[in-house]
Amino acid sequence: MTSTRKRMVVTGRQGQVVQSLLERGQDGPFEIITLGRPELDLSRPDAIDAAMRAAKPDVIVSAAAYTAVDQAETDEEAATVINGVAAGKIAETASALGVPMIHLSTDYVFDGSKLAPYVETDPVAPIGAYGRSKLAGERAVAAASSNHAVLRTAWVYSPFGKNFLKTMLKLAESRDSLNVVNDQIGNPTSALDIADAVLQVAQNLLSSDAPDLRGIFHMTGTGECNWADFAFEIFAQSKAHGGPQAAVNGIPSAQYPTPAKRPANSRLDCTLLNARHGVRLPDWRDSTAQVVSRLLNHNHTDGQQ
Repeated sequence: MTSTRKRMVVTGRQGQVVQSLLERGQDGPFEIITLGRPELDLSRPDAIDAAMRAAKPDVIVSAAAYTAVDQAETDEEAATVINGVAAGKIAETASALGVPMIHLSTDYVFDGSKLAPYVETDPVAPIGAYGRSKLAGERAVAAASSNHAVLRTAWVYSPFGKNFLKTMLKLAESRDSLNVVNDQIGNPTSALDIADAVLQVAQNLLSSDAPDLRGIFHMTGTGECNWADFAFEIFAQSKAHGGPQAAVNGIPSAQYPTPAKRPANSRLDCTLLNARHGVRLPDWRDSTAQVVSRLLNHNHTDGQQ
């Protein structure tokens, strides 16, 4: 069985997407190998090549990243090494081995000032250190390997790790109402849906050399909302399962200052991914309902008890 399965080597072990890939891909065409510390330490880019080669990948998924958006403002050098330099080193190894690479990126490469959803060809202009570090990674990957797909996503949540959905449910256990920003709009995206999409894109890259399967693609849940809307939907689903709920008070970003400024518009247009790869992520409400149901019914372990 194992010999006929392709080896998908994924960077990281604890991240939402990595955990989701392990779950969604367990019965699929890939043997999923996770690479994390100490074998793979993205803060030490010079050691990446040896660790990657030892894992013998057929396809590489660059999922691990420095994701502490606010902390990056005072730690940009570390963020840039992990998100920029290391991503380029992974792509160099992928190119040398002749294997395709999927690299996860972010809506933060845009400044959020556009009034419509962003398309792949829109000019990038990150407004914070995290966005700059991720853009450096996109450029390093493109420079090192033509056999890649950069997948930009946003507003990621899942049953795993820390994320907005889990934070809302936790806060509602002890509070009757919550203030949530209502002037930032985007596309909530389940990491489980991201995993399904990554598995499909990987198969596409391995089965065809077509240039139009490569390059930058936007990949988010279908539909859009603001953070307050997202919280309201989370609590509506939680109520249906007898779970915690709280009233949601929409507030402007100015009333919830953070070290890093967030893009006001994080919406990504995913038409190209659907046209080229045949991939369209489900409606965010449907996926939100599934994750809330799972967390409240405890039918599965979420990896972070």
